Amino acid sequence: MSDDRPFRILGVQQIAVGAPDKGPLRHLWIDLFGLTATGNYRSEGHNVDEDIATLGKGAHAVEVDLMQPIDPAGRPKVDSPPLNHIGLWVDDLRVAMTWLKAKGVRFIGEPGPGAAGHDIVFIHPKGNDAFPQGGEGVLIELVQAPPEVIEALS
Repeated sequence: MSDDRPFRILGVQQIAVGAPDKGPLRHLWIDLFGLTATGNYRSEGHNVDEDIATLGKGAHAVEVDLMQPIDPAGRPKVDSPPLNHIGLWVDDLRVAMTWLKAKGVRFIGEPGPGAAGHDIVFIHPKGNDAFPQGGEGVLIELVQAPPEVIEALS
């Protein structure tokens, strides 16, 4: 760990999986695996219709987002790749983003509210000339942890 890193990654907040139809995902994750259905989220701007399931309890709960595109021809392609992204709890999102940007990490947009109500920002899967470090092929979501999660996972 770098001594100058002004933030901490606390744990996994979510994994997001996608398919052309979320019905089979619900069957696998909720009916067969027994995760708890905890909500739904729909966003035309993000081209997503998702069911939210939860594994575990309290600060250790991990959200599993079961996503399908609203428009199969639209973007983003929430069903490709099928393992769409992982979300990581961070203790100070804006500080983390500022520090990581200074280290050459490429972000998509600015922090804003996500489906679960926490501020989020995405690290692009690939770097570019201006920001050479991406997620090495993986879309990574940084999620601002609420105080109770920071306390429990610190």
